[in-house]
Amino acid sequence: MDDVLAQGPLTAARDLPPHGRRSAIDAVRARIATSISLGLLQPGERLPDQADLALGLSVSPMTARRAMASLAEEGIVVRRRGRDGGTFVAAEPPAAALERLSLGSTDAALVHELVDRRLLAECAVTHFAAVRATSDELGALEALTRRMASATDWSEYHQADDEFHRSVAAASHLGAAVDVHAAILAELYGHFVPYPIEALHRANEDHIALVHALRKRDVTGAVAIAHAHVDSLHSTMFMELARRA
Repeated sequence: MDDVLAQGPLTAARDLPPHGRRSAIDAVRARIATSISLGLLQPGERLPDQADLALGLSVSPMTARRAMASLAEEGIVVRRRGRDGGTFVAAEPPAAALERLSLGSTDAALVHELVDRRLLAECAVTHFAAVRATSDELGALEALTRRMASATDWSEYHQADDEFHRSVAAASHLGAAVDVHAAILAELYGHFVPYPIEALHRANEDHIALVHALRKRDVTGAVAIAHAHVDSLHSTMFMELARRA
């Protein structure tokens, strides 16, 4: 199993663009514009502060700062100073700018390929986590599900979600295959678009069920939950992108 999964890149550099033609800054611009276009981020909605925005999008603070400055120049977001200040989605973001910046069919094809790759890796690490996870590792996973359940925005949720899936992989104790899983996850998260927290809280129900199956050492049940959770990305998070393909 290790030999099969170890074929391919073992590391993923921070802030690499999702594909060769788009810079890291342009990728962030595209992800925010797409989320606004799909109505996932609403006019007037406040975005997380710069540090949390960067963590939620898995990019550096400098990349996040430059991307937000560019979106402000485009009139897609507005910045306000003062006690109630911050960065907000514009009341009427220019449709032409959103259309120009949003993700398209090329991104959709790559995303679906990445989901398929993650599906293979996630099922493999989940299988072995059900056999090998320690009590402490399972306790840490349960704590992460509670963090996600109490998250109040997509950035806070995404940070815990990222840690959760990396922790499941680590609990498999599969060595190099854990690095393969991490590289695939990082590349897929490079296309993550902000989602309403209510939808993410529903997704967390899968995490809770998965930890329960891992505690029972239910290999078949745990893999089935992991498979369904990742496969749902084809028809939920990236559904609109797929329609554009």
